[in-house]
Amino acid sequence: MKPINATQVRSDWSAVVDSVVREKPIVFKRTRDLLFLSDIELLNELLSAYTYNARVFAEDDGSVTIALDEIDLVENGADEIEALDKLSRAILEYSEEYYDDYSYWSRGNRKAHRPYVFKALILNDLKKIGGLIKCRHGET
Repeated sequence: MKPINATQVRSDWSAVVDSVVREKPIVFKRTRDLLFLSDIELLNELLSAYTYNARVFAEDDGSVTIALDEIDLVENGADEIEALDKLSRAILEYSEEYYDDYSYWSRGNRKAHRPYVFKALILNDLKKIGGLIKCRHGET
């Protein structure tokens, strides 16, 4: 993809956005920065391979704990459904906090969380997020 100049993007903003939405994404260059512009549907498609993997543990008190692999989140509930609902909410809340302070959280060892964070933010639906959690039972 050949980048276009940011000045051209700025001067033809409406036409550029229409082109991105109806035709294809673009890359544009501002000084030494390369930026990618697309509609949210393409981002959703690019992230479609990302799911959440978790381990499910039966506790001695009869409750269930679910631990997410990709992000250090753990939730406990009276049963697996409740724990999964809590974990879905925790993923969305974590993603919102991550995005709110993106310059801090997107560095270091949490950099790998970015696709999972954007996946949750784009979905913005607890049931859809929960549907992407693949649970493995009985593993330690």
